Amino acid sequence: MKSYKVSAAVLLTAIATCTLTANARERVFRFEADTVRVLRNPLNGWVMYLNRNWDDDFWTKAGYDEMKTSEGTTVRVSDYASTAYIRTSWRSLEPEEGEYAWRDENSRIYRLFKTLRDRDMRIALRVVVDGRDQGQNTPMYVINAGAEYYTSGKGVHKSPYPDDPVFQQKYEKFIKALAEDFNDPEKVDFIDAFGLGKWGESHAMIYKDAAKNKMAVFDWITTLYAETFTKVPLVIHYHRELADPNKDSWGEVAPETEQLLDIAIRKGYCLRHDAFGMTDYYQEWEKEFARKWNYRLPIIMEGGWITAAHHRYWIDSSGKYRQGHSEDVRRGEYEASKEAKVNMMDLRINDEVCSWFSQTFDLVKRFVAEGGYRLYPSEIAVPDRVSRKEGATIRSTWNNIGWGYCPTNIPQWNQCYKVAFALLDKDMKPAYVFTDSGSDLSKWIKGTPVTYETAIDLTDVKKGRYTWAAGLADTRKDKCIGLDMAVDESLLTAGKWLELGSVTVR
Repeated sequence: MKSYKVSAAVLLTAIATCTLTANARERVFRFEADTVRVLRNPLNGWVMYLNRNWDDDFWTKAGYDEMKTSEGTTVRVSDYASTAYIRTSWRSLEPEEGEYAWRDENSRIYRLFKTLRDRDMRIALRVVVDGRDQGQNTPMYVINAGAEYYTSGKGVHKSPYPDDPVFQQKYEKFIKALAEDFNDPEKVDFIDAFGLGKWGESHAMIYKDAAKNKMAVFDWITTLYAETFTKVPLVIHYHRELADPNKDSWGEVAPETEQLLDIAIRKGYCLRHDAFGMTDYYQEWEKEFARKWNYRLPIIMEGGWITAAHHRYWIDSSGKYRQGHSEDVRRGEYEASKEAKVNMMDLRINDEVCSWFSQTFDLVKRFVAEGGYRLYPSEIAVPDRVSRKEGATIRSTWNNIGWGYCPTNIPQWNQCYKVAFALLDKDMKPAYVFTDSGSDLSKWIKGTPVTYETAIDLTDVKKGRYTWAAGLADTRKDKCIGLDMAVDESLLTAGKWLELGSVTVR
């Protein structure tokens, strides 16, 4: 039995070895996991935040293109974050009825989004309606059309009641227009699909008649998003007082909370929480709810404490956060995220981003290595001579070294990502692609390798010399890789197929 190296890579990333069996009819390729490279896969990895008032030159002005790390290096934030989240107002997106700012090339929001596309980043979005603590978040044309409202900011800011029919009519029109352009997985990673209540966080809500309309409003808005955003993941805040009018925001768990969450989940929602690392806010109920849904739904985190602003994070009841040491909060958020097995972590904005890189860059890299999902094949056995008449069988073993999971089970993805094998032509492009319809990436859990024997039908393949390749294909696209694998990048073709051995088709 002969064994030799295919790659000369000497990093901790993938190193492949190939073993020829005694009859020289099968080659076995073995790979080590890459734990360094940032994989820009959907619903996975680091998220940075945008400020809706920023201009498109914020990358340099805010220092995002020259971020100093605790290791003394200089990096770009966008090299680590593959998604940018913007929590913006309805008014900023539609200042006047039918005037959609994201379609106006001269608007700030259009230019901001373009900088993301230029950097191969996806967008995540929450639209806020309530103006408390913020300003006039709802466009005034809604109020002028007759929507009943409550006021804040000394009566200046007007927010519509969510159970008002005029508000609902105008909001539906707006969301449907938004979905025309953002119901696109190439552009959008997820939609934070509720947006009502204080800061859009789905709590401390004000209704005209809460007792009568709370459940109806929840059903209305979740149905609206589920029916308009059919191709991109939706998320909802698993807040203990979801959609509740309690002004305290963090009292006892509201009696309908789990019922409401179950309704949203049945409509295709995933989970998000906005107070990771805040011991008195992210309590045992939230932790237990996350445990209940681990490996069934992806979870997205947002850190709760804003260490550079008004929050007195050192009063956290955990006793772990020292005043003047924001790195303590970063580590608290990381441990809470690991416990919840989140797929995505946030870098937040401005000084919060700087804190991650300048004080806890080790955690930034650790999440790349061990957080979310990180998939790779540890072994693939392919034949080196095959017959069109007899076909072939490929044996492969796959692993997830991340603590999260690859959520191919959510309805918007509908198992679109599959194990696939290709026959590459002389230009190393896929001439034929074969997907394993029985592969289910959502079942790949850390510490439990999964092995497949994939039958390959070669009836329609032309005779000749090819190169075997493996990958995680997107079945929504012809012959295209959908997910980047945690293998040494030097082993991948330009199309991100993992190159294996040559094969003769007779």
